Amino acid sequence: PSTMPVSSKHILHQGPVLAGLGATALTALHRQLGGPSPQGTGPLPGPELRKTVPPRPRDLIHDYVRFCGGDPASYKHAVPAHLWPQWGFPLAGRTLEQLPYPLFKVLNGGCRVEVRARLPIDEPLEVRAQLIDVDDNGRRAVIEQRVITGTAAVPEAVIATMYAIVPLGGGDERDAKQPKPAKKEVERVPLDAEELARWRLGRHAGLDFAKLTGDFNPVHWIPAYAKAFGFRSTILHGFASMAKAWEGLVRSRFAGSTTAIRVFDVKFTKPLVLPAEVGL
Repeated sequence: PSTMPVSSKHILHQGPVLAGLGATALTALHRQLGGPSPQGTGPLPGPELRKTVPPRPRDLIHDYVRFCGGDPASYKHAVPAHLWPQWGFPLAGRTLEQLPYPLFKVLNGGCRVEVRARLPIDEPLEVRAQLIDVDDNGRRAVIEQRVITGTAAVPEAVIATMYAIVPLGGGDERDAKQPKPAKKEVERVPLDAEELARWRLGRHAGLDFAKLTGDFNPVHWIPAYAKAFGFRSTILHGFASMAKAWEGLVRSRFAGSTTAIRVFDVKFTKPLVLPAEVGL
């Protein structure tokens, strides 16, 4: 099924996300224009940042779940665990400010989400974010971050570990002498795979997800910007693909039970160019 357009009223709920992403963008721009960059990562794991987030608006939850292909009635009393980027990104972005990397080049490599308890829809959320590790081999840096969401009663209800990749383009002489790896085969759906769901994603799917989560990276909703980065058109957020796959499994494999999935691992390997028709 195709997705109905998302109301722009939800942008009013995205102030903290927009402010956090804006601060990170300004830091990246300042460095690109010649401003000073931090010289090292500092001791790891880094300091844990904390924030209390007000209860998520019910109409936002309703439209977000509908966008993801889920049943909004299943979330009358709980917040979807896979919505964690909406409140976690601002704090997670602050953990990157002291890293000596070009933040404009950061790519979303994937994440692991562990669900230990439900997040009640009418309670404030206690959020913690921390830079866990940095693996820098001169050609690329892999940044590991952790975002923990809970309540006063259950501090660690949802634990999300993110892996961001920063291409550096460097390498030493030993790397130059190594034979180039064989070209990867094109990944194909196995012949015996069973399709669980199928979606038609319009050209505005990236903008709709941005309205719901606050992630207004222009590569997801401005075609000219996406083309400047080498894409044919705008690309869908990786976390939108994750959320749709999550709800697709809930409906097709777990009889609509929103508590059945306890751990969800996702790796983002290829951009999803919009518009598109995709299967799970």
